[in-house]
Amino acid sequence: MMRTLHRLGALGALVLGLAAGVAHAAIAPASAAASATVTAALAQDATCTKCHDENEARPLLSIYQTRHGVKADARTPSCQGCHGESAKHVAGGKGAGEASRPSPDIVFKTKFTLNAVAEPIVQSDACLVCHKGGKRIHWDGSAHQNRDVPCANCHQVHVKQDPMFDKLAQQEACFVCHKTQRAQTHRISTHPLASGQMSCSDCHNPHGTTGPKLLAKDSVNDTCYTCHAEKRGPFLWEHEPVAEDCSNCHTPHGSTNAPLLKARAPWLCQSCHSGDHGAQVNSGANLQQGAVTTVNGINPLANAAARAQMGARACMNCHVLVHGSNHPAGAKFQR
Repeated sequence: MMRTLHRLGALGALVLGLAAGVAHAAIAPASAAASATVTAALAQDATCTKCHDENEARPLLSIYQTRHGVKADARTPSCQGCHGESAKHVAGGKGAGEASRPSPDIVFKTKFTLNAVAEPIVQSDACLVCHKGGKRIHWDGSAHQNRDVPCANCHQVHVKQDPMFDKLAQQEACFVCHKTQRAQTHRISTHPLASGQMSCSDCHNPHGTTGPKLLAKDSVNDTCYTCHAEKRGPFLWEHEPVAEDCSNCHTPHGSTNAPLLKARAPWLCQSCHSGDHGAQVNSGANLQQGAVTTVNGINPLANAAARAQMGARACMNCHVLVHGSNHPAGAKFQR
């Protein structure tokens, strides 16, 4: 029995040894090919990096710590893959009537750029050679594309981590242009942008969408339901403005009225509910011993319901389920 086990063990070791040899023989050519790819790619980049190195105003070699610098991947672009062949720039010297070395064929706009930048569409097209699908599929005709905002206005590729992938840094890039929204986010009621719990791209797709305002989903409500799923319904008793558009009542970037309401109750509610007890507005005719003016005319005080402004200024004291109710007796959203 023991002799048989020894023979089986020796046979197993032989099989494993043969398998390892075959695997090594298969891996060796692939490894050699990858090494050759890396060597060729770095040699091509050396045309640029022999001058453009860490002594630049903005160090450039950090790109080799990003996906754009993975030279073992044949899909990775070279310097000239993005900036063009730039033969005149590489050759050096000053041409006739030129004050300095000619610029590369494609110069991207950054705050460090000294050369004349390429047209926005040329800059973006250089990126879209690789980054065309996915979330960029609606770039053509989008708001940013129509306003000549190239990719490099927001993204940085020569740094270890693109700030656009950091929740706090991303909003600062957006606020460079969207200053009104910056101010709104500092109001008392706002989404948790300042704490880094969410970013602009949680709601918006800056590269273009089929929805309004570059929203990530096809509608305002679908975008809100991504987080606020409990408001989706369906409800037995629907509140029409809620089902229509969340922004009928809420302002998303910030408000002085919690929770992100456009106005305080009861005035927010009175913008729609003008024919019931919510319609009695504050005016000289609405003294408690006088006539009550509504949009329906003048009614005797005895026939008028109590003014909503006297009910702690909150319709929601009674109508607690304003987003919709599933209670059989919840037609007025009171339960």
